[in-house]
Parts: sequence; structure tokens; C-alpha cells
Amino acid sequence: MSSTGIIFNIQRFSVHDGPGIRTTVFFKGCHLGCRWCHNPESRSFEIEEFNGKSLGEKYTIDKLFSEIEKDRVFYDESKGGVTFSGGEPFAQSDFLKEIITKCKTNEIRTVIDTSGYVDRNILKKFVNITDLFLYDIKLIDPVLHLKYTDISNTEILSNLDYLMSQKANIIIRIPMIPRITATEENIKQIRDYILKYDTKPEINLLPFHKIAESKYKKYGIKYQMINSTDLTNDQIEHFKKIFAESGFNIKLGG
Repeated sequence: MSSTGIIFNIQRFSVHDGPGIRTTVFFKGCHLGCRWCHNPESRSFEIEEFNGKSLGEKYTIDKLFSEIEKDRVFYDESKGGVTFSGGEPFAQSDFLKEIITKCKTNEIRTVIDTSGYVDRNILKKFVNITDLFLYDIKLIDPVLHLKYTDISNTEILSNLDYLMSQKANIIIRIPMIPRITATEENIKQIRDYILKYDTKPEINLLPFHKIAESKYKKYGIKYQMINSTDLTNDQIEHFKKIFAESGFNIKLGG
């Protein structure tokens, strides 16, 4: 019997969630509580009601695949595909595995955008069926990671080690949050951590912005980044240089 999953958005013609033109499918539910989260409506694992409208919808595999397949011509022309994001797609792992398997059978490229907070036994099931992992690394310091995301980073870093040992295709993405993740100390700690690998994954730096503030107001969630300001171009260039000097391929944005 086909499983069902809860999806809260399907975004077409995405160009920042992996190679080419993509359809990004946003899964509902996330265990992390990142202070800067751009999708606060994704946190709950349940379908919610706001002002008479449902936030989240149940999808069968066939229903979701039919939505993904509508954009096949764009995938073929641009070497794109579908990206599963969230929330945390691994939090609905059975549904995720089934839809990825169907995409693979039908020659549609897949990407998983993940925080890395997932049980290792679940992660192992996806290594050979997923074309690319967009893997978030926020903070190396375990105390700060717990403070700003409500979750330890022990499992996250261990899972990154595992994926790298399996030669998985990975892009590391770093949300550049002023005075939290975008600090000299943290950026150098991340650089030093991934320098231990035999290969150097691509690094994407994701600048902070306040676009999501309106969502917090809409859904009645306290916005904790109200006093944050955008990084300057000079600051961004400085952080890019830290990685570039060590031979990493750096990209600004996804």
C-alpha cells in the first residue's frame, strides 16, 4: 500500500535548490528550532488551520509524482529535477524513500535538502538512490548549536562524516546568520572540520535576510531575529575568502 505524506508547498522553477531548473517539494515537520528559520510554518508535523485555510496537505505517492512530472520538460532541458526540502524531509522517511524511488525509476534526478538530523539507519537507505544532498552545517560548537537550534549537532556531524565516507554527492550549505553562524571563529571551525575529508565538497554560503518576518506575524510566531541586520558585501567576501584560500569551490546562495 502506498504511503502518504504531508506537504505544505510545491515551488516550481526553483534555481537555488540544486542544479538546473527544479521543483522543490516542502515536507512538513522539523525537529530543529533554528532561531532564523525561513519556513516557520514547516515546524509542526500536523496539518494546521490558519484563518480558515489549511497549512499542509496529505499527498499520496501517485498524486505527488504527478505534480513533479508536470515539469519534466524543464528538468530535461536544464539537467534539473526535484528537490525535497522542508521542514526536514527525513522526518517523513518512508514517504520520502518511496517518492525518490519512483522518481529514480522514471529517470527524474533527486536532491534532498537536509539538516542532517536523522537516524543513521534511515540515512543509509538513501545513499545509493539520491543524486545529491544539500547538507546544512550551521555551527560546530556543540553548546552554541544547542542554544540556537534546540538540538545537539553530534548526530549531524557524524552523519556528514558517514556520507563523505560513502563518497556521496554533497554540497555543504552554511546559513550566514550575523553574530551567530557568520563569525570568524565558526566559519574557520567549519572549514577546519571539512578539511579532514579526502575530497573538498562545494560550499554554498546562504546570506541571512528578513523575508520570512512576515510569515512569523501571519502565523503568530515570535520572530527572534528582529534586531539582526544583513551582512555587508565586505563581510561576505571575507568569509568566502576563508574557504577559497583552502581550495574550496565557493558559491553565494544555493
